Amino acid sequence: MPYTPSGHFCDRLVRERQRREGEGSIHKPIKFNEQNFVTLKRDCLQKNILFEDDTFPASVESLGYKELGQKSTKVKNILWKRPKEICENPKFIIGGASRTDICQGDLGDCWFLAAIACLTLNEKLLYRVIPRDQYFTENYAGIFHFQFWRFGDWVDVIVDDRIPTFNNQLVFTKSAERNEFWSALLEKAYAKLHGSYEALKGGNTTEAMEDFTGGVTEFFEIKDAPKDLFKILKKATERGSLMGCSIDSFVPQQFETRTASGLVRGHAYSVTNVDEVTYKGQNVKLLRLRNPWGAVEWNGSWSDKAREWSEIEKTQKQRLQHQMKEDGEFWMSFDDFKRNFTKLEICNLTPDTLGDDKLHKWTVSINEGRWVKGCSAGGCRNYPDTFWTNPQYRLKLCEEDDDPEVAEVLCTFVVALMQKNRRKERRMGVNFHTIGFAIYEVPKEMQGNKQHLPKDFFLYRASKCRSKSYINLREVSQRFSLPPGEYVIVPSTYDPHQEGEFVLRVFSEKPNLSEETESHIIDDNPKPIIFVSDRSKNTVDSRTAKEKKAEDMRKAKPLSTIAQEETEEDLQFRRIFEQISGDDMQISALELKNILNRVVKKHKMKTEGFSLESCRSMVALMDTDGSGKLNLMEFKQLWNKIKTWQEIFKEYDKDNSGVIDSYEMRTAVNDAGFHLNNQLYEIISMRYANEDMNLDFDSFICCLVRLEGMFRAFHAFDKDGDGIIKLSVLEWLQLTLYA
Repeated sequence: MPYTPSGHFCDRLVRERQRREGEGSIHKPIKFNEQNFVTLKRDCLQKNILFEDDTFPASVESLGYKELGQKSTKVKNILWKRPKEICENPKFIIGGASRTDICQGDLGDCWFLAAIACLTLNEKLLYRVIPRDQYFTENYAGIFHFQFWRFGDWVDVIVDDRIPTFNNQLVFTKSAERNEFWSALLEKAYAKLHGSYEALKGGNTTEAMEDFTGGVTEFFEIKDAPKDLFKILKKATERGSLMGCSIDSFVPQQFETRTASGLVRGHAYSVTNVDEVTYKGQNVKLLRLRNPWGAVEWNGSWSDKAREWSEIEKTQKQRLQHQMKEDGEFWMSFDDFKRNFTKLEICNLTPDTLGDDKLHKWTVSINEGRWVKGCSAGGCRNYPDTFWTNPQYRLKLCEEDDDPEVAEVLCTFVVALMQKNRRKERRMGVNFHTIGFAIYEVPKEMQGNKQHLPKDFFLYRASKCRSKSYINLREVSQRFSLPPGEYVIVPSTYDPHQEGEFVLRVFSEKPNLSEETESHIIDDNPKPIIFVSDRSKNTVDSRTAKEKKAEDMRKAKPLSTIAQEETEEDLQFRRIFEQISGDDMQISALELKNILNRVVKKHKMKTEGFSLESCRSMVALMDTDGSGKLNLMEFKQLWNKIKTWQEIFKEYDKDNSGVIDSYEMRTAVNDAGFHLNNQLYEIISMRYANEDMNLDFDSFICCLVRLEGMFRAFHAFDKDGDGIIKLSVLEWLQLTLYA
C-alpha cells in the first residue's frame, strides 16, 4: 500500500498529542472512531432510541469482502437481530463469564476464541476488556463497549447489539446458554476493530492474547522446547500468563480434521491449567486444555472418562475440578501433550496488566516505525546495499539480572517486532510480511552517537544475535541474554521494497533504554553570507527599492576585484551573468534557468536540465534583499553551492546514468551536510524521487536548496537556540510560500 507522508505525519502528531494528554493508557483509552460511549448512550436514553452504529453497520460490508462479501451466497439469508429479537430475557453475562460461554460458529476464528477462554481464567483481566455494568435491562440503549490493546495504546470500541443470525440462531460465536451474549458482542467489537468479521478468519492465538493484555508472547516449537518446559508452563500459570497451543497441519485437506485420539489438526486450543498429581505412587504432570468448539475432546489417558481418575484421591480430583462433561475441556499428561502438539504460545503480562505486586514485573519500551519503499524498506542482511537503510533502534541494557545461579553477568530481555494493521487491510489484498530482526553490538567509540549507522558498519560486522527466522506472522519475538552495554536493533522485512508499519517492543527484567537512531536533526553547512540586509533580524526596512539597489551595488565588490580572484570558469560565468542580467545587474529565475542549463550542457551531464520551479527555489534561497532576483554576489554564492553538490551527485552516479537511487540519496544528503531522521528521508523520497525511486540532478539540487533554505529560516527565528520556534500564520505562510 502506498503511503502519503502528510497523512502519516499528521497521524503520528495526533498520537503523540494523545499520549502527552494521557490518552491510550488503561485509565484513559483512546475512543475508537472518536466514539464516546458515555455521550452516545446518554443521547440514546434521552431520545428513547436504540443505538445504531453507522461506523460498523448491520450490512454485508461489516460481514466481509470475499467469502462473506456482497457476491457470496452465504450472506443472503443472514439477518441482523438484537438479543431481544432472538430470545426472551437476554442477559449480557449469566453467573460470571467463563470459558464454557464460548462456542465457535461459522467463522474460522478459533484462535480468537481460544484466547478468550484463557482470558476468562483471570477475572481482573477479563473485566478490563469487558467493562462492568452492561445490561439488557436497566439503562438499556442497544450500545455496548469493549477495550483492547492496539499497537501500544488501549482503545475503547463501541458496538450496537445487532448480531448476524440465520434461522434465529447466531451465525458466529455463541454461548452455551442461548440467552447469554457477552462473547458474541466481544467478537463483534473485535471484528469492528479489524474492519469485518471475515478479517478474523485464520490467525494466531497470540494476536488476541496480546490485544487483551498488551503483553508479549514467546513461541515454542514443542520438539525444540527447553528441557524445563513444564517449569516454564507452571511459572507462567502462577504469573497469570495466557497460553495457547496447536497441532500443525501440513496437508490442507487435513485442516481441522480429528485424529483418532479426538484432537483436531490445525486448530487452536487454550491451556487453562497446569498441575501435578500423585498416581500409583508417582508424580504425574498434567495440563488442562480447552477446544473452543465447546466439544470434541481428547480421549486418551486422563481424558474425562479415563480410568486414571478412579485411581487418585478424591481431594486431588476436587482440586483439579475434574468433570465428566462434553464441554470441550479436558486434562492430558504432559508427555502426551508433547507427543501430540507442535506449538505453544505464552503471553507474558506487562507491569500495568494487573497492577499486582506479586506478579513478575517487566520494564517495557515501545517504538513505532515503518518501512517505506525507496527509503527505509531495506530487506534482510542478504541485501547489503539496502539493509543498512532499515530503521535502527539503540538499546541500552543497564543492569544485569539478579540470578545467583548464573556466573556470567547478563541482562535478560525479549524483543518483539509486530506488524501493524495488516489484518485490517486484508480486504485490499494485504497479507502479513515475512519479518525478523538482528541485534548488533555498538563499539565503544560509537556509543552515545545517535546517528544512523552506515552501510560499512554492517558489511564488516556480524550480528550479536537475531530472530530465529523470518516468518509471516503478525509478531516475531525472542528472548535473549547479553552483557550490559549498547546495542542496535534492526527490524526488517525479508525482501526489500516492502512497505508497512510496525511496533518494536523491548521487555527486560531490569531497566533498559530503547530509542530510534537519528533523533537529532543537524545541518553542518556554514550560514550563507548576508550581503545587504539580514531579514532574520525581523526589522522593518523602510528604504525604497532604488535605495536598496544602490546600497547593494556599493557594498558589492568591484567587478575588477572579483575578476582577479576568479578562475577562468568563474570569469566565464561572470561574463554570461553580465550578458543576461542587463543594466540592473540582477537575474530572474527564468534567466537563472538559461544560465545553468547552458553550463550543464557544456559539462555534458546526463540531465534534462533545471526546471523553472527549481530555479525559483534557488532564487528564494539566495535572495537576501527580497528583490525576487539575484545579484552577482548572490549568484556567485549559489554557483559555489551547486558545484559542491554536483560533485556529490557525480560520486553516487557512478554509471553516469544521470540519476541516483533513493537509498543512495540519504548518504548523499548526509555528505551535503544535512543529518536527518527516517521521517524526513521518507518525505524526501516521496517528494523528489520518480516512480522508479530515482532522483535526477535537478531533483537532487532542488531538494538540497529546499533543505538549506528551511534550515536557514529556522535558525533565523530560533533566537535562543533551543530548537523551538513560534511563528504567526503570516510568518509561516511567508516562509513556506517563498521557499
